[in-house]
Amino acid sequence: MLRLCQHNPNCGDLFRHICENFGDDIKYDILTLDWTFFLIAGPAVIFAGISKAGFGSGAAFASATALALVVEPGLALGVMLPLLMLIDAATLKPYWRKWGARETWLLTLGGLPGVAIGAALYRVASPDVLRLLIGAISVGFVIWQLCLRRGWLRPGSRPMPEWGAALIGVGVGFTSFVSHAGGPLAAVYLLGRDLGKTGFQATTVLVFWILNIAKFIPYAILGMFTWETAQANLVLAPFALLGAWLGVRAHHLVPERVFFALTYILLLITGSKLIWDGVT
Repeated sequence: MLRLCQHNPNCGDLFRHICENFGDDIKYDILTLDWTFFLIAGPAVIFAGISKAGFGSGAAFASATALALVVEPGLALGVMLPLLMLIDAATLKPYWRKWGARETWLLTLGGLPGVAIGAALYRVASPDVLRLLIGAISVGFVIWQLCLRRGWLRPGSRPMPEWGAALIGVGVGFTSFVSHAGGPLAAVYLLGRDLGKTGFQATTVLVFWILNIAKFIPYAILGMFTWETAQANLVLAPFALLGAWLGVRAHHLVPERVFFALTYILLLITGSKLIWDGVT
């Protein structure tokens, strides 16, 4: 890990205490940058760019999952975060000021404490329980929406209270920190807000741009960034930008009805995959 305090005699006591206790017992193997890694990482990063830039981030976390097939999960998260931040930066301009301001505020209000909770509990959080929880919420939401559209359920017309949206934001921040999987929970809230496809997409871009910036320093303290991950980021950066460009193009070409249908399908597939991963 980055043992900053051991090499800096001027480091303050508080920062020394954080460094010594926050990242202890987390040690990663050296990341091997071979053809196997890049054959998996290249398409995975392009897929992340398309998902984040065009379809609301709902399935972008699958890229970190794919990388975890060939590297340790912690390093997979460390490789992906700078690339996700690059995708965020590349997609801010096409969606600038098209987001839902209130929705962005509420998700961010809960999301930042969620990131802090994720950082504090990273070593003790059970990945399998987390996968099951996110997967169940995602699949359950799709079933709920299907029942509404079929007329099988007729709930009241009251929208979700703001405290509920902020609570979902906490979940978004927490799951984003521990697995880059905040997209499905964000979609659960935003798909019920009648923002239109571009408002929905722009809101996810802004929310995750803020949350990914907030995740950077805790990731560094936890040792998820190494010289090898930096080299991987340099090689994979063009793949991230290509995916972002393809995602923005696809977003504007796909009709709104098809866009949301694809979003629900992605939510169902990724939610089912998370449930499967959690029980196997």
